[in-house]
Amino acid sequence: QVQLVESGGGLVQAGGSLRLSCAASGGPLSGYTVAWFRQAPGKEREFVAGFSWGTGTPYYAHSVEGRFSIARDNAKNMVYMQMNSLQSEDTAVYYCAASTRLVGYDYWGQGTQVTVSS
Repeated sequence: QVQLVESGGGLVQAGGSLRLSCAASGGPLSGYTVAWFRQAPGKEREFVAGFSWGTGTPYYAHSVEGRFSIARDNAKNMVYMQMNSLQSEDTAVYYCAASTRLVGYDYWGQGTQVTVSS
């Protein structure tokens, strides 16, 4: 069973950048599909970016496409998300998630706070 720990969140001005990291332990990350989600205050958790099964092609929520990019390093058991041109609407707790299923995610990190000041 994989455990996930996010890091890299913080306070940044609008237009700035952050890079989030997700460290996996307890199993090889290569056996999982992984994704990033976020939850803003008073809102439901939403998908941000992930990798498709099979091809491993990254795909993104429309709201972040062109600004965020994800990458994974299976040798290091790490997942990253580079976030550029941050906006106040990106303020949220960001979660890393992993799954062995085609639909749904079973394993979640504790989250890392990202706050964008305008």
